[in-house]
Amino acid sequence: MAINLKNSEAPTRENRLGSITGYQGTLQDLATQAACGSLRNKERCFSQASACSSGCAQGQLSRIVGAAVVNHGPIGCAADSVGGNTQNKFGQHLRGWEHRNINLINTNMVEEDTVFGAVQKLRDAIREAYRRFNPQAIFVTTSCVSGIIGEDIQSVLDELKAEIPVPMGAAYCEGFRSKVWASGFDAAFHAVLTTIVKPPKNKTNTVNVVNFNGSARKQITAMLAGFGLEPVFLLPYSTVEQLSHISEAAATISICGTLGSYIGNALQQEYGVPYVQTLQPHGIAGINSWLRGLGAVTGKEVAVEAYIKQEEERVAPELAQIRERLTGYTAVVGMGPSFGQNYIRTLQELGIEIIWGSTWHFDPQHDNGITPAAVKYLADSGANIPISVADQQNFEVINLLNRLKPDLYVGRHGGTTVWATKLGIPSIMINDEYTAYGYQGLVDFGYRIIDALTNRSLAKQLAARVKLPYTDWWLQQDSFALLQEEIG
Repeated sequence: MAINLKNSEAPTRENRLGSITGYQGTLQDLATQAACGSLRNKERCFSQASACSSGCAQGQLSRIVGAAVVNHGPIGCAADSVGGNTQNKFGQHLRGWEHRNINLINTNMVEEDTVFGAVQKLRDAIREAYRRFNPQAIFVTTSCVSGIIGEDIQSVLDELKAEIPVPMGAAYCEGFRSKVWASGFDAAFHAVLTTIVKPPKNKTNTVNVVNFNGSARKQITAMLAGFGLEPVFLLPYSTVEQLSHISEAAATISICGTLGSYIGNALQQEYGVPYVQTLQPHGIAGINSWLRGLGAVTGKEVAVEAYIKQEEERVAPELAQIRERLTGYTAVVGMGPSFGQNYIRTLQELGIEIIWGSTWHFDPQHDNGITPAAVKYLADSGANIPISVADQQNFEVINLLNRLKPDLYVGRHGGTTVWATKLGIPSIMINDEYTAYGYQGLVDFGYRIIDALTNRSLAKQLAARVKLPYTDWWLQQDSFALLQEEIG
């Protein structure tokens, strides 16, 4: 499905890509069904709390330097701003910037607003955001309440254009629209593409790097400088002015296929900016694929190959020692789809056997219409790992871990690794998207795993003292007893 920037909102991943949140089977079966278009979602007759696409949208938009966000919803929907603000200060700390709060206002919709509407509250909030923050751009993020009652947000923005002289756009990210919270990333990118990004005047040597916090920006900047290229990290910590020129870039690359698919393919489709759709740059195979993809679209193949050869030779002896120490250990992976599939490969590179992979959703295709590179790579390698898909349903993950008893659990997103630790299983939380990035990153990640496996004291002590909220009855069930048949 082509990306349509003339529409006011981005279609959800379920509607646009056929994404699913319910599956249990094998990697080969998942890849085969994705490639032939036969993959169908499975529902659950019971579901724990998951995440919301609103948080993903606000997390991206609120950390644009010089932008302000107006969240049109009940005050509880602004709770995502707590996590967003924490992430914002973490990124500011990495850069040595002064700590400042995100620029966000909530319209505080209440019960009577669901009957009479709250467009006046929205007008007042946008005006207050402009007065209070003096931003270079304003974004309105929606909520379930504003979506259900059909608030005409675009009309309010059009009405205020004569009064407020900065770009204004809406990110339609109501949680009820999609069980795939990554749809919120797409909503945020759609808002940026339709509000801020301008057609290119001149092509430059910049490379758009789509990421979350950018902790490895110094390493990436130095690496790309060797190829005559300069990175622009987006969306968080980019300025509005920088974002207005991303159509002039030589290429777009991403730390995460799930995150970068919408904006990368949109920039390629609308402005001819090549989007590098390779493995993520984690581990040797990942960074090699990433760099070669970038080299191919920027004409830097020779320099890239020289760099790859140099770095592979540099880390080879140390990696061999790490693999020797880790070979024979088993692990379960639980992450978003791009990270999950890429970290399965990365852990395999370190000699660890993956006995289960759980991802929070699965995109059978990205916005280029092709099966994601990470799952195709694993399938082509012959791996047939047991796989499940669940929108962060911890009751399934805990059941799995209790049954499989791996040596290690590697997870991403809060609230999963703590349960593995309470089961007595050492766990590693991949909070930083640049964990295991590149050649040295893989070495450092290997040592981190060795530390976790050789010092099990925390997991042992917790398991001996903590009573889990799950009964023995559930822990003895099939992990997917509540997963129903496919629906059309």
